Amino acid sequence: MSIQFHMADATLPLKHRTAVKEWLGDVALKKRKRIGQLDYVFCSDAYLLNINKQFLNHDTYTDIITFDYTADAVLGGEIYISIDRVKENALKFDVTVTEELCRVMVHGLLHLAGYKDKTAGQKQEMRDAEDAALALLFEE
Repeated sequence: MSIQFHMADATLPLKHRTAVKEWLGDVALKKRKRIGQLDYVFCSDAYLLNINKQFLNHDTYTDIITFDYTADAVLGGEIYISIDRVKENALKFDVTVTEELCRVMVHGLLHLAGYKDKTAGQKQEMRDAEDAALALLFEE
């Protein structure tokens, strides 16, 4: 299992990185998957907007873009996360930046595990999976 954290043009406001990596591995195992190579890239709104335009033809801000390299039950990919969006959403949803960052990180992992979020039902299933994963992290 290899989970790497990279800073593109933003500082990662995350302590206990080893524990977070272990948690993400545990979430994958609960989904009957394992992590191969997973790269989290933390960046600004502007950086992620450029990726959104270049690769997805979307001219909108987003908190996360996931590039999926999963093969069978081995999760792999690049997950780009806007720290600007995470901070703004933490205020909007009245949670800590750490909690919102972990929610977005596991959201990307869940996409790699096969979860979708296009329909209302899929969004609820994704939210329930995120909540269950966060409960594992914050109960410890």
